[in-house]
Amino acid sequence: MKIKRFTALLPALLLLVLTTTYCAPSKERLAKEEMERVMEKNSAVGLAVAVVKGGEIIYTGSFGYKNLEDSTLLSDGDLFRIASISKSFTTTALLTLLERGLLSLDQDVSELTGFVVRNPAFPDVVITVKMLLSHTSSLNDTQGYFNLDILNPEKNKEYAKCYNEYEPGTKYQYCNLGFNTLGAIAERLAGERFDQFTRHKLLAPLGLYASFNPDSLDRTKYVTLYDSIAQPAAYVSRAKQLDSGYVMGYSTPLFSPTGGMKISATDLAKYMVMHMNYGALPNGERIISEETSRLMQSAVVETGEGESYGLALRQTDNFIPGERMIGHTGSAYGLYSAMFFEPEKKFGIVLMTNGCKPVYEGGFVTIQTDVARALYNIFIKE
Repeated sequence: MKIKRFTALLPALLLLVLTTTYCAPSKERLAKEEMERVMEKNSAVGLAVAVVKGGEIIYTGSFGYKNLEDSTLLSDGDLFRIASISKSFTTTALLTLLERGLLSLDQDVSELTGFVVRNPAFPDVVITVKMLLSHTSSLNDTQGYFNLDILNPEKNKEYAKCYNEYEPGTKYQYCNLGFNTLGAIAERLAGERFDQFTRHKLLAPLGLYASFNPDSLDRTKYVTLYDSIAQPAAYVSRAKQLDSGYVMGYSTPLFSPTGGMKISATDLAKYMVMHMNYGALPNGERIISEETSRLMQSAVVETGEGESYGLALRQTDNFIPGERMIGHTGSAYGLYSAMFFEPEKKFGIVLMTNGCKPVYEGGFVTIQTDVARALYNIFIKE
C-alpha cells in the first residue's frame, strides 16, 4: 500500500522538483547579469540605465563605479553630464518660443544673433534656424564652439573658416557651434539666462533634478567621467565667468547648450516619456504642442543608410534591429550616453556610462547597442 501511494505521488513530486530547480530567473536578475557582462566586454567603469514600456518607467539600474579613486559605487540619482542629448533639451525650450510667435524655423539667424551669420561663399543664401537645428547650415567646428566671437565677423577676421564650401541647406555636417548659437538665440528672445530659462520652461514642469549650470546642483551627486583618466572639466564651475562680464545672448556657450545638461538616467527617462507622448505630461499639461513635437521627430535630412536627422532628434533603424527608433547619443569626456524611444509602441531605453573602451560599429559605440539590445530583449520584446 505504501509503495503504491508513493508511486502515485511521483508525478507531482517530479513537477515540484522541476519547478523549483528550473524556474525562470527574474527579469531584474537577467538584466543585472547582462549589464555586468556588457560592462566587462566593453571595459566600462560604471553604467546607469532605465527602461520605459507602455509609457512608464519599468526598470532602472546602476552598476559599477561612480568614482574609481575612492571606490564609490554608482547609485540611482547620480548625475552625469550627458553630452549631445542636451541638444534636444535646448531645442525643446527654444520651440516654446516658436509657439509664442517669437521666432520661426525659416527665420534668418542673422536677425536673431545680433551679428551677420552668412557663409561668405554664398552671401545671398539665408542661414535659417531650421538649418542650425538639423546640422545643415554649412557651419563646422574646426575653430571651436565655446565662444561666439569665432563666428562673429566683427570680432574675427577669419570667421570664414567656420563655414564649409557647400551651400547652406544642401548637406549635413554635425555641428556643435550651431547649437551653442541656438542657445544664445533662446536667451536673447527669452530675456532670461539660458540655464534659468530651460529650468523654468522645461525642467521644473517635468519635476527633473537637472541643469545646464554645474553650480546649481549638488556636486556630491556628479559621476566622475573617465577618458583614460578622470576628467574634472566636465563639471567645472562657471561662477567666476558669470560674475565677471557675462553678456546675455552672447556668452551663452558658457553653459554648453550643445552638450552641458547634467541629469540622472531616471530623470532622463522621464524627459524621454514626454517626447514619447508628443510633448504631453502625465497630468495632461504640455511642454510643447503635439504638432511641434512631431516636427522635432520628423526627418529633415538623410544622414546614412537607415539614418536621418530631424530637429535635435535622430531617426535610426540601426540601434535595435527591426525597430525605427528616435532619440540621440552623447559622447564627451569619456561619457557615452543614449536615449532612444519608439513613440507609437511606447517603449524606450536610456543608458549612460562614465568611461569604457570605445569601439565604433554601425554608427554607435558598441556599449550603446549592447546595452540597449540586451534590455530590449529582456523587457520589451515579446
